[in-house]
Amino acid sequence: MDAFYASVEQRDNEALRGKPVAIGYSEARGVVATASYEARKFGVHSAMPSLTARNKCPQLIFVPPRFEIYHEVSTQIREIFLEYTDLVEPLSLDEAFLDVTINHKNNPSVGLIAKEIQQRIFEKTRLRASAGVSVNKFLAKIASDWKKPNGFFVIPPEEAERFAENLKIEQFYGVGKVTAQKMHENHIFTGYDLKQCSGAELVKLFGKAGHSLYLNARGIDEREVEPNRITKSISNETTFLQDKTNRTLLTVELYHLAKEVMERTNEEKFYSKTITIKVKYADFKIITLSFVTTL
Repeated sequence: MDAFYASVEQRDNEALRGKPVAIGYSEARGVVATASYEARKFGVHSAMPSLTARNKCPQLIFVPPRFEIYHEVSTQIREIFLEYTDLVEPLSLDEAFLDVTINHKNNPSVGLIAKEIQQRIFEKTRLRASAGVSVNKFLAKIASDWKKPNGFFVIPPEEAERFAENLKIEQFYGVGKVTAQKMHENHIFTGYDLKQCSGAELVKLFGKAGHSLYLNARGIDEREVEPNRITKSISNETTFLQDKTNRTLLTVELYHLAKEVMERTNEEKFYSKTITIKVKYADFKIITLSFVTTL
């Protein structure tokens, strides 16, 4: 979905349409959960402190989140997906993988199915969605982001390897800021550069992820769409390029991590028994704090 939370609010409130909107709170310690495309033109983005967002866009309109509404819309969209295939793997409230190789409509054209789903979503929710079509999850995810908003992009099987070669390394699955910096230090900037490394070299540099990177550089992803994964825990973490000690910045980062965990928990309709926070210091000392919920 395109700017999902903000789009829902603009749909439900005509006064917000065409305006720069941020979902979140405008208080000094507030954080932007997501921003409309109008706000993004000013440089406003998710996890940004509200004061920073206001400075970038003085006319920014803050709207408190309504997660129960977002969940209802997400359920409506999921119902549409299931009309076409049972192989639906949710990533969050507004994103999912679908395997329509064999589908309920007996339609051999994956592209036509994707366009039809986009239209069905708009008819049912009045919201726009972007669709990416390819031979695997890695390329389909990239394709879905290629022409946002309301985008549609196909990466055919015969173009998969060449397409992967031309990607910036930051676009590869699992490559965050720290991994990207390590790659740059090893003169790896594109998929083509990555392809020049052997599997053994990549495993030595990046551990288990090295195997996936080796395949992805060739346009290959062996992961299947998993609609019924048994999830025992949901977590999220990040590693900073530089040490951070500013409490406000750390609060912003924690909010962003917790928000993603909450979305996934709500989507799976789970209840948490234990919540844990893990912190790693500059000297690599790790501390954890856990507590049992009363839910």
